[in-house]
Amino acid sequence: MKITHVESFRVPVPAVDPPFRWREGLAGSAPAGEGGILRIGTDAGVEGVAFFSRPGAAVLLDDLVERIFRPELLGQDPFQREWLWHRVWELDRIHELPLPTLGLIDVALWDLAGRVQNLPTWQVLGGYRTEIPAYASTSTFGSVEEFLDVADQCLDLGYHGVKLHAWGDARRDAQLILALRDHLGPEVPLMYDGSAGFDLPDALHVGAALSEAKYLWYEEPMREFSVSAYRRLAELVDVPLLVAETSDGAHMNSADFIAAGAATFGVRASTNLRGGITGAMRTAHLADAYRLRAEVHGSDIPNQHLCMAISNTTYYESLVTSNPVVRERAVDRDGLVHAPTGPGIALPPGLDYPSALLPYVEGATA
Repeated sequence: MKITHVESFRVPVPAVDPPFRWREGLAGSAPAGEGGILRIGTDAGVEGVAFFSRPGAAVLLDDLVERIFRPELLGQDPFQREWLWHRVWELDRIHELPLPTLGLIDVALWDLAGRVQNLPTWQVLGGYRTEIPAYASTSTFGSVEEFLDVADQCLDLGYHGVKLHAWGDARRDAQLILALRDHLGPEVPLMYDGSAGFDLPDALHVGAALSEAKYLWYEEPMREFSVSAYRRLAELVDVPLLVAETSDGAHMNSADFIAAGAATFGVRASTNLRGGITGAMRTAHLADAYRLRAEVHGSDIPNQHLCMAISNTTYYESLVTSNPVVRERAVDRDGLVHAPTGPGIALPPGLDYPSALLPYVEGATA
């Protein structure tokens, strides 16, 4: 089997309503725009797709397909995923590809592999579970009182825990951390994500509150440029650290965090920031060798497949961006996400797809 065509499609993506933010100084939801879909086809008539939704995705993907992806992929064997995964990293050496694009080819090829075998990709990967609990990963709300109300709604909707994305103000965030634990009691799993808002002194202040309140993990308080800063943080706080979400280098970079003793809870695994499915699985196996967790990052269908295939992940991350809270459609009333059943990976429902892509949309009929 050989790759015979590599195409990009533009897909209208509506604005999130209501809009949301992550913390002070960071944008949250993007305005309406165009996403991009990478489609890789073969001489056997089997194809695979990957969805790219970042702002400016359509224009960027068009350029990557014309200039890099198509010349590299035409004539290749789509089952040589390892070779092609390594080729992408070689190309990154020259082209400095944006981090979320490093896994697009890999995701499309894993989608193709599932379609060839008429199996969901998580089963092609080996399959570990068929359901997983979801936690509510909040966007940033206006006050302590609103966060407490949102948390109550999330638990009432079945979510198995709550993760805060707060304001990025160390003193204010510490007050919220303690208030939420006091409000919900000692048994509810709580997590905190700093969205890289702090330097080391402020990260230590927040970490002290998280340690006192016995949060499950402490995620990305600082930009992940300095492994040494994270090592020092791990030495000085009791709350376990979940690291290596946005750092470049997939498992290669995650290994440095682990070797330094900075990954005291574990590392992040995702299709969009860890080099696709191949990079995420390498990261998960690396963490497992050290008996650490590889928590899957992000709410989308490819990461649902990862959750079902990675043994050392705990939860599915489900975004909560509105008040009143609306439960993500993938999460059932018991707060569980169930394994996808269609062949390959599928594309997310609810977007305005070209008719040629409808068979790839979850739940769509050709």
